[in-house]
Amino acid sequence: MDAEKALLSLRNVVKHFDISGGLLDQIQFEKGRLVRRRTTVKAVNDISFQVLTGETFSVVGESGCGKSTLARTAIGLYPPDGGKIYYDGQRIDHLSPGQMLPYRARIQMIFQDPYASLNPRKTVRQTLEEPVYFHQPSAKAAEVRDRVAAVMEQVGVDPQWAGRYPHEFSGGQRQRISIARALMVDPEFVVADEPVSALDVSIQAQILNLLMSAQEEHGLTYMFITHDLSVVRHISTRVAVLYLGTLCELAATGELFQAPRHPYTQALLSAIPKLGQHGVHYVKLKGEVPTPIDLPSGCVFHGRCLFADERCRHEKPALMRLQSGTQVACHGVEEGRL
Repeated sequence: MDAEKALLSLRNVVKHFDISGGLLDQIQFEKGRLVRRRTTVKAVNDISFQVLTGETFSVVGESGCGKSTLARTAIGLYPPDGGKIYYDGQRIDHLSPGQMLPYRARIQMIFQDPYASLNPRKTVRQTLEEPVYFHQPSAKAAEVRDRVAAVMEQVGVDPQWAGRYPHEFSGGQRQRISIARALMVDPEFVVADEPVSALDVSIQAQILNLLMSAQEEHGLTYMFITHDLSVVRHISTRVAVLYLGTLCELAATGELFQAPRHPYTQALLSAIPKLGQHGVHYVKLKGEVPTPIDLPSGCVFHGRCLFADERCRHEKPALMRLQSGTQVACHGVEEGRL
């Protein structure tokens, strides 16, 4: 991987959440004595990767695997508990909120739920003007109004509707407005956190095409969070597969869909409906998804894997690079069993 082209770089990033509650919630009675137990959700565990300038880097996995937490940690909305994060060659994970301000205009986020991400008390014009005035306090009102009209037109929303409130728009229109808000400050890097999952299928293609057009026009780099593999195949340059906050596989999109190496990736891809094909082999995993509060020892996937052996149960696999460029964390692949 060419480190010089990396816009975002994560190195052994860890993010855990303490959900123990108050002191009384932590105290338990065990074996005749009081003990204090802390409960920690291990959402992101020792993840490393790079997002290259101009690409669409997708992160996929089951619900609760840590995709959104990883994205928010990567751009500084959550402080990491371990590891380092670099943006455009500069380390940002240790910066204060004030020191992060210059990066906020360069990094924007599109949230999953357009109903919740837009302020119902503000008109579309106020919503779109706010980030401009925050990052450019000296901006002239006429220039900002022209910018609002231009961006609204770009995302397919009539600029004459700028005086309306979010409840007066459909879900697809609201998501277009969310995209417009992200584009108002000319960002370089956009995190799209499942931006089409709350929309009808007929609207999803329109929003995806809008994102791709904006990427081409503005030279954007995307980190795309989703569980929809059909969307991933349509827009992605590379794909990272997460399971229980752990990176299982990272590969170019074509390589991942044609020759998935990790058993979990194979199971995910086998679940995609294939119309008109007979004799399709579906991988049926055993067991249930463990809790991120109490992660399994060794490989986190071993309890559901059809190919796990004793080594998988006790030794955590390291992420290794194959000749194809795919990175995979699997003892079976390393040993040539898979």
